[in-house]
Amino acid sequence: MSEFDLDYIADRRKELRLSPSEMAEKLGFSNASVYWKYEHGVYKFKADVLPRLADALQCGIGRFYA
Repeated sequence: MSEFDLDYIADRRKELRLSPSEMAEKLGFSNASVYWKYEHGVYKFKADVLPRLADALQCGIGRFYA
């Protein structure tokens, strides 16, 4: 089983110069604090969020797995 690559998500967000607030808005989260918890593994990204995450980070969903 592949592991979800949170480091890639954080690095890609920074590479695209997106703030946690912008990511929260793109993913439909209430605020940057909620997004931060997902990016740092406190919460797990659910399957229905992955297409929006891929769009925001301009990559394929498969890239999220190491």
